[in-house]
This record gives sequence, C-alpha cells and structure tokens, in this order.
Amino acid sequence: MNIKPEQVESVVRALPAHLRGVVIYGSNEGMVATISQQFIKTVADDIYDAFHVSYLEMADITADVGALYAEFNAQSLMGGKRVVVIKDATNQLTKVLKELLASSSSDSLLVITSSTLKTKDSLATLAKEDNCFYGIGCYDDREEDISAFTAKFIDKYGFRIDREAFQLLCSRLSNDRKISQNELDKLITYMGEKKTISIDDIATVISDTAASSMDDLCYFVALGHAEKTVSCFNRLVFEGESPATLLRVVSYHFIRLLDCVVKIEKGDTAEKVTAGLRPPLMFFRKPAFVSQLRLWSRNRILSALELLYQAERECKTTDYPAEQTASFALLRIANGVKKFR
Repeated sequence: MNIKPEQVESVVRALPAHLRGVVIYGSNEGMVATISQQFIKTVADDIYDAFHVSYLEMADITADVGALYAEFNAQSLMGGKRVVVIKDATNQLTKVLKELLASSSSDSLLVITSSTLKTKDSLATLAKEDNCFYGIGCYDDREEDISAFTAKFIDKYGFRIDREAFQLLCSRLSNDRKISQNELDKLITYMGEKKTISIDDIATVISDTAASSMDDLCYFVALGHAEKTVSCFNRLVFEGESPATLLRVVSYHFIRLLDCVVKIEKGDTAEKVTAGLRPPLMFFRKPAFVSQLRLWSRNRILSALELLYQAERECKTTDYPAEQTASFALLRIANGVKKFR
C-alpha cells in the first residue's frame, strides 16, 4: 500500500508485524535517503551494523540473483531481525521479488530505493498493491515541506530562531532534501554551543542558493543589476532551466509590478500594495520590491513586457540561439534601468 512521506515518522514507531518491505522512490534523493534510514533503524540503531544490515546494488542482483536470496534468508550471528537494503532498484527486480517472497518465510525487512522509478512502474505498483509492502513516492519539497522539515530540525537540536531568521533560512534551502540536510549539518557544526540562530549565522553558513534562483533573476533585472543578471541567468541555464522559461518567469514578475503600479496610480502607497501581495513576499524581498515600484512606471513596464514576449517567441520559433536571445533581452532591460534612475 502507498503511504505519504509525512506518515513515515508515525509508521516507523511501530511497524506492522506483517510488513516485509518498503519501496522508496522518486526524484528527491535526499528524501529517499532519509526515509530509507528511518526504516533501517527500526531494525538496527547503526545503519552500518554488519550483523543486521546488508546492502546490495541492483547491479549485484542482476549479475547474481542468488546474492539476494542468500542475504534475505541469512540469519544474524548476533540474533535478531535483519534488513536488506537494495539500492538503485529497477523494474527488473519485480519478478525476482515476487518469486523470493513466495519461496521464503524469512522475517528480514527489505528496504528498496530508487531515484528513477515512477509511480506507474511495475515495482512501484507491486508495493502499492501488496499489503505486505509500503510504497513511498519522494518528490521535490514544496515551500510548506521545507518549512516543516526545517522546523523539525530546529526543534530536534534545541535551537532558537526568530521569525525573520527562520524565513531567511527556509528561502536558502533547496527543494532537494539531501542538499538541504547538508546545509543544515554545516549550520550545526558552525553553531557549536550557541543555541540561537541569527540572520548573520545563516548568511555566513548557508549557501546562497537564492543567488541562482528565478526570483533573484527577476529582482536583478528589475533593479538594473546587469552583471548579476547575466551571472544568474547563465547559472540557471547551466542547472537545466530553459531560456524561454526564464523569460516567462521574468514576465510574470513584471506583470505583478504592473498590477501594483496600477493600484498606486489609484492612490495606494507602494508599501501598502506590497504588503497586500498574495502570495506574500518574504520579508527580505519587500524593500527591493518597493524600490522597483518607485523605478518602474506603467509605460516602462509595458515596454519591458513587449521585449520579453518578443524574445520568448524568438526562442521558440527562430533559428537564433535561445540562450543569447534571452540573455540579450534581459540585459537590455537591466541596462535600461540606469536611464531612468
């Protein structure tokens, strides 16, 4: 049966006696690793306990399926239950797994992990349909997942943090839990005996992933930071974002500015319209957004949008290199801010 990642904590407190294994899969490798360790620790406190924990790669099983049978049916020299961890599992394991479980009464727990399996793949389907298995899909964290994960981390290690520092910390974490965990581990080391996390601590320790984010690209362009615009754009493209997508994100940002400018023309203040944005801005974004509202008039925003729409069309319909087309358009807008400062 399928369970959600947020259910794992309660499930591992008391595993059902009939449970024979879990299939943990999805693109969020950090979450896959975290959850797999939680299930391993239901059998052994030390995940590298050689007497109770055995690790197999899918390649090992493909080369010799007997290795899986041997590990699954083995008994610990120290007594007690064992767990067999299978890494990088593929659908080739499905048939083998069915035959193994049908032929063995071993109480060993199977922890099967994969970052390539999809929901409809046969191995994931087996876990979903078999009452003796849990299937757990792990995908990129949403903002609320990052907040919950970070709050648990702070509580676990007894840290204190105010609201603004907490928002900044969450904004600098990745939607891949493995990356976020690495950043938080660095923070633990840095803090030492100190238990109150400050904005300065976060700025010093946590990698500024926001520097390569789409949000920052929008702010660099709208504030006229040409060099940062080019650097951020190049980094995002290197990380796999398409130029057309980045143009569209910047367009949405300017549409949001336009909506606020129209309200200001009707008598509202920049601070009031910024405070009323939904979804709300992170606290550290507000001053920069207010500055943009004072820089950009309705006509200037419309001109920028026209340039962005044209560049996006060219990225999709012409033989021009998309990266150069998009970066040139963003650079023109950023450089243009200097003329009306």
